[in-house]
Amino acid sequence: MRLHRLIAILLLVESRGKIKAKELAEALETSVRSIYRDIDVLAESGIPLVATTGPNGGIALMEGYTVNLRRLHGEEVVQLFLTGRGMPAGGSEGTSLLLQNALLKLEASLPAPYQEDIRTALSRFLFDAAPWWNTQPVVPYLEALRTAVWRGKMLMAEYRKVNGETSLRKLHPYGLIIKQGEWYLAAYCERAEEVRTFKCERFTAVTVLDETCVIPEQFSLQAYWSQAEQAFVHTSRVREFYPVILRMHIANEEMLQRLEVMNIEPEGVSRLVTVNMYDYSSACAKVLPLLVQAEIVGPPELREYVSKQVQMWNQLYNSK
Repeated sequence: MRLHRLIAILLLVESRGKIKAKELAEALETSVRSIYRDIDVLAESGIPLVATTGPNGGIALMEGYTVNLRRLHGEEVVQLFLTGRGMPAGGSEGTSLLLQNALLKLEASLPAPYQEDIRTALSRFLFDAAPWWNTQPVVPYLEALRTAVWRGKMLMAEYRKVNGETSLRKLHPYGLIIKQGEWYLAAYCERAEEVRTFKCERFTAVTVLDETCVIPEQFSLQAYWSQAEQAFVHTSRVREFYPVILRMHIANEEMLQRLEVMNIEPEGVSRLVTVNMYDYSSACAKVLPLLVQAEIVGPPELREYVSKQVQMWNQLYNSK
């Protein structure tokens, strides 16, 4: 949204004092031309932005002028950023309050037209991350974890494994990741002596320590998570592998977005698609909703299960 970009420009200009249009364009993933158009809009709204050329040039606020965006605390800025990226709060009341405080401060700082935009957006757009049939996982220590990551502080945490066992660990937090509404912490664990991934909802106690955490220069959160994802998928496929073959019309290929596709072979106007459904029980639960759009070709025991279900339905709906 352009409003978010205008706010981001003000935040960057005021925090850095002076910044080049090219740097703004790169930071906000837009063109330099769009940046200059946004600068014109802000200037027309009464914000005195000055653009100078040359090696030491850039975009800055007129000397002595401030839009008071510095009143935002660091955690509030982070929450604005995360919300702008579509990341839910994880069921934390503290996080919601941080967002509300940040929006109130922005509303008071921006020119009148943008204040109205914020009020309109809050009244007309609602982001509900909770799924229909399950509750969103509550992450009671999300604020503590985010504080430690943001401020570079060590953690003493009690963590519950899948089997229910709990253990006390001293962690060096390297970063937070959110995937499909669930939060994960990438951290060096002194007990394991390596970087591990921790599911945030499994922390049963968290204490932020005064000790500073130093992240190795060579560490990349994006690279670590990408490698961890690949390892997880590979391990899952080896441990839970049950290929199911579907025959489906080309027009129904949209349904494949919800499946783990392993192979697709053309067959005229149809496709033979092999998907992984992990085990026989999971496959039985997943294939029935697919029958409207696809034929279950194999394996034989799954096709036999489908046949029996269809016969049962036939008797049910044709009985008097």
